[in-house]
Amino acid sequence: MKGDSYQAKDLTQEVFIQVWNNLGKFRQDSSPKTWIYRITVNACLNYLKREKLHSEKLGEAFREQETTEEIKFTESDPVNALYKAMAGLSEVDRLVTGLLLEEVPQEEIATILGISDGNLRVKIHRIKLRLKKLINHE
Repeated sequence: MKGDSYQAKDLTQEVFIQVWNNLGKFRQDSSPKTWIYRITVNACLNYLKREKLHSEKLGEAFREQETTEEIKFTESDPVNALYKAMAGLSEVDRLVTGLLLEEVPQEEIATILGISDGNLRVKIHRIKLRLKKLINHE
């Protein structure tokens, strides 16, 4: 949520409500953790889609400017540089990066996203290249 703690709390509540309402539909094809991650991913992606539609209706170009602006970093704070570079990624790429930083196994991330392990590895490689370019001011 790019630092918006109120929106993050709101989405957290939404996820808990969806988990509660769908407990009876849990088929145990995966672990409960993976199932809840999937619900969380869907809630976040749905929120981002709604926000994008809302901003387009209002004629705001802010979102486009945000991803195309050059990001400047300080060498002294690599963690800050990484998080600023992550802001330049797409929503799904930020999600993948966040899950990797949380040390979620790649097989589980692939399941959460509904893609194959091979597709995830390609996606991770491309994310790394994009982050490297953003951090190196390219």
